[in-house]
Amino acid sequence: MKLFASLDAKDRKLLIGCLASVAVLAFVTAFFSRNQNSDDNTVPSSYLTGRHGARAAYELLQAQGYSVVRWEQPLSDLAERADAQTVVIFADPIEITAEDLKAVRDIVARGGRVLATGWSGGRLAPDGDVRPPTMFQSACKLTPQGLDTLAGSGEVWMDPAASWGEDRPKDRVQYDCAGAPAVVEYYAAKGEVIWWASSTPLENGAISRADNLNLFLNSLGPREGRHFYWDESLHGETRTEWFYARGPAMFLLETGLIGIGLLTLFSFSRRSGPLRNLPAPVRATPVEFLEALGSLYAEAGASVTAVELAYERFRRKVAVLCGLKGAKMSAAELGQALRRRFPQAASGLEEDLAECEEAVTNEELAPKKALALVQALNRHGEALDAAARAGAARR
Repeated sequence: MKLFASLDAKDRKLLIGCLASVAVLAFVTAFFSRNQNSDDNTVPSSYLTGRHGARAAYELLQAQGYSVVRWEQPLSDLAERADAQTVVIFADPIEITAEDLKAVRDIVARGGRVLATGWSGGRLAPDGDVRPPTMFQSACKLTPQGLDTLAGSGEVWMDPAASWGEDRPKDRVQYDCAGAPAVVEYYAAKGEVIWWASSTPLENGAISRADNLNLFLNSLGPREGRHFYWDESLHGETRTEWFYARGPAMFLLETGLIGIGLLTLFSFSRRSGPLRNLPAPVRATPVEFLEALGSLYAEAGASVTAVELAYERFRRKVAVLCGLKGAKMSAAELGQALRRRFPQAASGLEEDLAECEEAVTNEELAPKKALALVQALNRHGEALDAAARAGAARR
């Protein structure tokens, strides 16, 4: 007995081929799918057991009698029930929306306490002043500042991923790393906010190091009478009404609809398609040329060359705009000439020119840095052209 004997021979082959392709794709996906608990996953989720996960910290709170639960619903729901006994942990949140910012502000306004970590946690903190890190380094032994309880947590180690402003009197810096704030505490409305430069002290691989655990517990505050929420909604675990509709049945329904659509498309398109030859492909389109050129730069490690070409082209354009054609100028002289000719130029112009001048002598320049410098020069060039056209129109 043939499989799908009622179908036409060509349709039967097509259907069997599609089913075989789906089976192979499912096997390959399962084989190569990423292990969420591996050490490569840097999300400090309370579900993960890898080096950067935070399951040990979550289970330790439960073992110590803390009334802690994971929060996976929208933050607006938590803001409605928050009060002065509410403590929320935001460990390096990932997906932040305007609604989330408003919800955190409402939690603090109701007297809640918030522990936020990392660059994204600083952006989430109400009235925050998070800034890029001042240096790149590995683990840093923090230096305590002040006499508060938080500053007396003991020896703390952290891999700072951000920094904090130092020009606001209400912010109390409890620890710093090489002079840059790493643990900050401040009051906002009726509540309190504690910010860490990274989530390192609460991660599985570092919570037992030195007195990292003391810093974590002191940041949460007293245990008695409080409700602790470990937020997972900003780690992509938000659960709405549609979340519970998902599962094996929904997955089979979605894949089935996609399969039916593909079968319908192939069944009709191969009979009703145009009976004429396709046009000959162009030998090299502009996009293909750019991709080929980019691959050559990548294989040759010629990041410096790309920056040098863009910088030289920018210098020639500036020479024409400023009437200095043929003059050889350093980045500082070039910036001064541009500033005299275009006082309204972007504030970061001189800094970008100095970085380009330094980059052309750096043989180990990273491709991402080279791309950023080329893009910056392009933006400045477009802005100068626009300013020159506007000046000519006024004249």
